[in-house]
This record gives sequence, structure tokens and C-alpha cells, in this order.
Amino acid sequence: MCDTLVALPDVTADGSVLFAKNSDREPNEAHEVVFVPGADHESGAGLECTYITIPQVTRTNAVLLGKPFWIWGAEMGANEHGVVIGNEAVFTKVPHEKVPGLIGMDLLRLALERADTAEAAVTVMTELLEQYGQGGDCGHTHEFRYDNSFLVADPTQAWVVETAGRQWAARRVEGSASISNAITIAGDFDRCSDGLVELAVSKKWSASADAFDFGADYSDRIYTRFSDARVRQCRTNDALSAGWGGLDVPALWQLLADHGQRSDGRADWSPADHPVGGLLGQTVCAHAGFGPVRVSQTTGSWVSQLHAATDPGDGQPADPTRATHWVTGTSAPCLSIRKPVWFDAAAAAGLPDQGPAPTGTYASGTLWWDHEDLHRTVLLDYAGLRGLIDGDRRAVQEQVDRAAAAALLGSVEDRVECTRACFELAHDAEARWLGIVRAAAPTRASRNPFHRAWRGFDKVAGRG
Repeated sequence: MCDTLVALPDVTADGSVLFAKNSDREPNEAHEVVFVPGADHESGAGLECTYITIPQVTRTNAVLLGKPFWIWGAEMGANEHGVVIGNEAVFTKVPHEKVPGLIGMDLLRLALERADTAEAAVTVMTELLEQYGQGGDCGHTHEFRYDNSFLVADPTQAWVVETAGRQWAARRVEGSASISNAITIAGDFDRCSDGLVELAVSKKWSASADAFDFGADYSDRIYTRFSDARVRQCRTNDALSAGWGGLDVPALWQLLADHGQRSDGRADWSPADHPVGGLLGQTVCAHAGFGPVRVSQTTGSWVSQLHAATDPGDGQPADPTRATHWVTGTSAPCLSIRKPVWFDAAAAAGLPDQGPAPTGTYASGTLWWDHEDLHRTVLLDYAGLRGLIDGDRRAVQEQVDRAAAAALLGSVEDRVECTRACFELAHDAEARWLGIVRAAAPTRASRNPFHRAWRGFDKVAGRG
């Protein structure tokens, strides 16, 4: 289960567009950040997506992606034109197609590779959806099929796109918006697929065309209810609305690291206690628990800052390759450092070394799994152990933020060096914190279902 947020220039502190997303996947479903340069392709070439092959276009954009290691597509990403997209699983009454098609993450990457504006990305996704359908197992170790919603933004606008099978509706965002694992569009859409309303009426999901409500009529209420989507979407949307005029990167990051109302103001809060021994409940910053309901973990987080009219400080037209994309490449934003990436720097030098490409098996030396050593050790006594490193973690993040602000106004070489140094600084800090929490971690195994579940996740991953 995931959450995706956007704030447009009229409600942010500096007039930028802010986009944020958590990718929630299975606990051992390693997340990776990859940069794919723009490329020319031969006419008639094919493109292998996760399950099907479709015709390739002659030119694809450079893209930065946050993705599950085994899927061709991505959960979130950006392109060289300043388009950013995040996807959400949604659960509908439309039966899943038996023949595989494009999964939601494929549609997201295809739109980034082929579109130069948010509105063009909406068109790319919906045309491909209608042509190929969406279908295929999206689960890593357990079968999991779903439809998708998307939040699409560029430096001037944003769109919510929500789907049910090959049907879809899209609404342009005003001010700010958040989406979770539930359809949010009712009858207030700006664009939709042919037959969207007629199908609902013919299936008796809607009493009439005049009474049509996309979310109410198409949603599967059971899956939607147990995802806690409405609770999370209300919390993030309310926080965005309350912050209008002052929203910035730290504010959206705070939302990605949010543990819900039960944690507000509590130094002793732990995911093991939320609620019923960690059996139920899904927060924006997700920590998996004992299944079958609470099975998702935030495996990666992302915030993009897109400048519309001018670049900061120089008064020149904005260059989308200098938009700042903050990525973790690691799980649990409450314990992670966000690092800056810029397209001009990535095009010049690629991304910093993150170790061997991650898989679902534990591997020391891989960025994602090295962070899991820290994350999973802290989970042994979340309230106590997190408190030992929180002060230093905030100081490191402030150091990274200052370096990024300076590099944004510097040369491409400055941004290349800043990204490299920030990844190294974060990795070294996490190694230091791991030593601190290991020394203080409890040695007796807990019988709490939450901790038993994580011992099971470790066993499957081969993490001793």
C-alpha cells in the first residue's frame, strides 16, 4: 500500500511544484534507484515490459526511477522534462483480464519515457491502457493483482488518473492532492474513457448516469477498506491543506515519515503496538506486521522539487534537468536520509555506486540491504533505539540539505560531487548508527506477533 502527494506553486513556500511518494511493497522486495539515459531506437523495434512486448518509439527520454528490483516498470520516477509520476494499487469490481497486459508500473515508466508534459503523460498512459489493458501478477512472492491510480505532475500542473480495468477517469489538481489505495474521483473528472459511465449503469453499480460516482460505483469495498486507504488519504490531504502557503521539501518528507494519529506526540510509539500487536493498521510510513492484512513495508521514498518560472537565484528560465529529486534507495523514511539527484549531473556521471543490484536475498554491501540491517535492528525496540540516533540523523539530513542548496546554484560538476558525497555521508552515518543500536538492542526474542513476523521475513531473505 502506498501514498502519493503533490502541491502546486500557489500553495508552496517558494512557488515550486512538490511531489512525494512512498513505495510500499513486501518486506524483502528490495527497492532500487536507477538512471536510464535517453536513447534513439530503430523503427519497428520491440520493447519488453514486465509481461508483454509492445512496439518501441523512436526516441525515449532520460528517466530516473524508483522501482522494485524485479519489475521493468517503476513505482515512481521523473524524466528529463520535469515530469514526475507515482502509482497506487486500487481495488475495483472490474474482473482482472486473464491475458497479461501492462501493469501499472509499466504504464508509469512508459509515460515518463514518452511524454514531455504531465498532460501528455496522461494521454500516453490512458491510450496504452485502452490498447493493451492492465494485468499481471504484481506480487513478489505472493500473487497480487490490482488496478492502478496515478498522480502525474510537471513544473506547472498535476493530474490524478484512476483506473478500473481499461476504464479510467482523470482530474486536474487544484492546490494540492494526495492519493492512496482508493479511487478518489467521484463525478468530478475532466477526462474519462468512452463507456465509463455506461458500464457502471449497465452493471447496476450506478443507479443512473446522473448519479454516477466513479469511486463509489467501481470500488471493491472490502479490499479498499482493509488497505486503510481512506484514513491515510484524509490524513495527508488534511495536512497538505493546513500547510498551504508554507509547504516545502521537509514538510512533505514529514508526511512520508508519518506514523498516524496514534503516534502523534508519543515518544514511546512503536509499530509493534499499532494496533492489536501490530496485526492491523497501515500508516503512511509503513512497517509490515503479522499478516495477512498488514503485509506492506515502505521500501523506498521520493520527493521532487520542480521549479516552474525561473531557476532559484539567477532569474533565468527554469531548466528541468536541474529539478532536485530527493531519493532514499532505502526503506523506512523515518530512519532514512534523503539524497539529492539532478538530471544534468546523472547524465554526466550516472548515479553514485550503490553496491551490487539488490534482490530479495540479503546481501551485505548493497545499499538497500545495508540499510535493512539498521532498520530491522531498530525494530527490535523501535521507541528506545530510534531515540539513540534521531538527533544525529537530523543533523546529517540538515548537512545534506545545505550541500544540495549550494550545489543547485553551482556547476554540473558541483552537483555530481554533491550527489556522490551525500550518498557516501548517508551510508557512513548509517554504519555508525548500526553500531550504536546493535550495542543497545534487546537480546531476548520477543513473542509479540510483530517481532515474530520480522524474524520470518529475515529467515526468508537469508538474513541471520
